Formats: sequence, structure tokens, C-alpha cells
Amino acid sequence: MAALRVEEVLAAAEEQEAEKRRSITVEKELELEFDLGNLLALDRNPPPAAGLRGAGPRREALLRALARDNTQLLVARFWELPAERAGGAGGPLVARLPEPAFRLPREKPPPRPRPPTRWEQFARLKGIRRRKRTSLVWDEQAKEWRRRWGYRRAGGDPARAWLAEVPEGADPEEDQFARLRREKRERVARNELNRLRNLARAHRAGAAAVPAAPLHPTGHQSREELGRVARVARVSTASLGRFQPRLPKESAEPPSRSGGRKRRFEPLLGNLAAERSRQLELLRDMSSKKPVLDITRAVNKQLRQEEAEAAAAKGKKQSQRGKRGRRQQRAGRNSKKSGGRRQQQQRPAGGTAAGGGRRKKA
Repeated sequence: MAALRVEEVLAAAEEQEAEKRRSITVEKELELEFDLGNLLALDRNPPPAAGLRGAGPRREALLRALARDNTQLLVARFWELPAERAGGAGGPLVARLPEPAFRLPREKPPPRPRPPTRWEQFARLKGIRRRKRTSLVWDEQAKEWRRRWGYRRAGGDPARAWLAEVPEGADPEEDQFARLRREKRERVARNELNRLRNLARAHRAGAAAVPAAPLHPTGHQSREELGRVARVARVSTASLGRFQPRLPKESAEPPSRSGGRKRRFEPLLGNLAAERSRQLELLRDMSSKKPVLDITRAVNKQLRQEEAEAAAAKGKKQSQRGKRGRRQQRAGRNSKKSGGRRQQQQRPAGGTAAGGGRRKKA
């Protein structure tokens, strides 16, 4: 019994050793084609057709074993490449991959280089190099690190300092604190004006360009101007205002760049029952002999017609009244003229009669 047990133990050890050797040794009838630059391995050996028929655990096990063997061959090739230590002697061992042999297709063409801006062209012409400055600087007064710009920046706000230096050549009687506060207000207003101008310039190329004049911070904007500015500011983001917080009485749908209503199109793939019902309703209306009556449209048409008739009748009455007034004026003028002519005709006759009674001088 002891001898049998020893033989069984030795056989099991030999099987384990063979399994270990088999895990790193893979034999193929046709050698694989490798493209180590793309980490690609092509296996042209035909798979066993009997094991791939149907779906079941046997097929899954066969595919898993095939993928494992090919991966083992690909990883074994990596150890044949020249290697080096990354980051010194204690760093990891990395291998240098060769140039790719296969040209993999792209879904889209490579992006074009971005054209340089005016400042980048000027900097390249003058040899100006971009130097990144840290956001924190040491504040000597507060004895701590503070931001370079913004709230609680290093040095503090000059307008809030307890001491203000009088510039050379300035009026000594001038209030320097008031001057600093006034300059700060002017800078804030100028920055806001530039920001609004940039928004107007960005939207000027569109169909409904926002004029720059109503966007000036005059402090007396109307409701329409404020709404236009809010709409422009909301759609200025990359998402066109879809993820921007809404005002209390603002609609949930983000406004369009043109400010008009956006047309809605039905999806091509979706609710087939709704599409079928719409098509059947359209065919029913086309095949029906009785015309479809739109009550709202008919009422509006009748109201417009009545308003047009009333306006035409009113204009006709005013024209008739004007003609009657002009006729009366003409009749009055004619009567005055005829009365004047009659008086002129009577005056000479009375004069001769009166003159006949006068005595003539000798």
C-alpha cells in the first residue's frame, strides 16, 4: 500500500510539472504573425470545427483556451525585445516596442492644427515665451500665502487700505481713497462692457445678432433688453444653456440662439403605434368626402372679415361726410360771391339818383 501511494504521489507531481510546462509552451502548426507595435497577433490556424458547433460550455472553454494560448505567445515575444529600467535601477522593467507594421484605419480624419491667434503670432514674432506663474504669492503684511488675484489676494484691496500714497504731481487736497474707489468702479464697468461686447461679437455672426448698444451697462435697461441679455448669457456655454440654472419664471427648455421657437421633429425610430395612428388619421381625412372643419380657424376668419367690413363702412361714411361738408362750403362761398356782386350792381344806380338831386356848380 505504501508503494502504491508513493507511485501515485510521483505521478501527480509529474502531471503538475507537465501542466506548468504546458502553461508556457504552446505549439502551433502555423506560426502566428505578430505586430508588436500594435500589440497584435494573427492566428491563421483553422480552429476545430467540431468544437465550435452549437453553443454551450464546451465551445466557451475551447475559445477561452485558444485566446489564452495566443496571448501566451504574444507575451513571450515581449521578453525578446530590448528592455530597460524606467526611473533608475529600482524602477520597473519596460520594453521598447518597434514601429507598427499594420496601418489601422481611423473613424475620422486627424484633426487639423489650430490656427494661431493674433497674440500667438505677435509673441512668436517678438520671441516672447509663455511663462506660467503660480497662483499663490507670499503676502508680507499678512505673513501668509495668498492668491495672486481675486478675493483676499496678496496685498489686499488698495481701496480698503488704511493708508493711501499720494502720487507725484497729484493735488494734495484730493481724497485719494475716493479716487481709488472711483478707479475701481471704472475698472469693473469697463470689464463688464468688454465682456458684453465679446458676447455680442460672438453672436454677431449668427442669424439674429444681438446689437452691442442695448448691452451697455447704462443701468436703465428695459425688460426686453434684460431678457435678451440673459438669453445671450445663457446660451454662451458649450452646452447652449442646457445645464445652466434657470430663473424662477424661466421656461425649462433652453432658449435658441435666434430667440425663436425651435421646430420639433418626430423621432425616426420610436413609438410605432403613435406613427401608425397618425398615418391612419391622415388617410381617413384624405378619403373622407366631408371636409374637415377647423372651428378656431373659421371663427378667426369670420371675425377678420367682419372687422374688415366694419372698417370699410366706417371709411365710406367718413368720405361721404367729407364730401357733404365740402359741398356746403362751396355753396356758402358761391352765395357770398353772388351777394357781393348784387351789392356792387345796386350801388351805382343809387349814386346816380342821389347825384341827380344835387346842384351843379356854375
